Amino acid sequence: MDLRHLRYFVAVAEELNFTRAAARLHVSLPPLSRQVRDLERELGIDLLVRSTRSVRLTEAGKLFQLEATAILRRTDEAVESMRALTRTEHRRVRVGYAASPTIEILPRALQRFHRMKPQAFVQLHDMSTQAMLRGLRERTLDVAMFVSLAPQEFAGFTVEEIATYPIRVAMHPKHRFTRMQSVRLRDLAGEALVTFSREDYPEVHRGLAKILAPYTRSPNVVAEYETAVSLIAGVEAGHGLALLSETAGRLAGERLVFRALDPELPPLPISVAYRAEKASSSTLCFVAAAKGTEPKASRRRRPPLAVP
Repeated sequence: MDLRHLRYFVAVAEELNFTRAAARLHVSLPPLSRQVRDLERELGIDLLVRSTRSVRLTEAGKLFQLEATAILRRTDEAVESMRALTRTEHRRVRVGYAASPTIEILPRALQRFHRMKPQAFVQLHDMSTQAMLRGLRERTLDVAMFVSLAPQEFAGFTVEEIATYPIRVAMHPKHRFTRMQSVRLRDLAGEALVTFSREDYPEVHRGLAKILAPYTRSPNVVAEYETAVSLIAGVEAGHGLALLSETAGRLAGERLVFRALDPELPPLPISVAYRAEKASSSTLCFVAAAKGTEPKASRRRRPPLAVP
């Protein structure tokens, strides 16, 4: 038994006429009659009483009509729900982002995206790098916007650099380093430092150790934080200094002072990662908006990962 048997029977039961039912279903009369006979044979019950002049339902036929109609209605509702979900999926872009480094990029990307796709919408998730990586792998995210200190972790995804920002040292306004135009890395190595959590941002800890390796074997990290907002609060509370992107100053405002480093470090690269081979048109539009370019729906090849 399949849905076609049910649809054919319900049409006959409602019309009480095989000819009219066949016309309604856009099928010829012999296949319709055969399908209804097959249904009765499978059930082992007569659903219809046929004569040369009329068709009527048996008592079993009346009950089965109610059940079959309910099944078909529920099936149609399920199909429409899936179609609606698919339409939503194609319009929706789920974006994970690092708040501090993307504070300038994200608003511009959203404005461009909504001009390109006015009917689409973006779901934003402030996340750690590791959480974004898990989201892409588990397909709960379509795009990740992250500081690509370790882009090799995103192997298997398309990774494209969209911006770079200078690294600055953030400090409490009363810290003695505020009197300097720039802070020497040698001096920074002897200070208490705060940074992001090792669990969520292992690449940050590796990067910090590499930067200060010429001056200390073990950076003096006194506190770890899960978000940029909490990290800024820790610096403001005087817990220690932090290495942040220049854009973090927009989050901190006048609560913190930012100074350049001596020597200057390579700028922080900001990248997007996504699955190009299965990306929806909305996802491709968002990536293009983040890059400040026009979308290229035909883009399918993954460019090589640039490991700093």
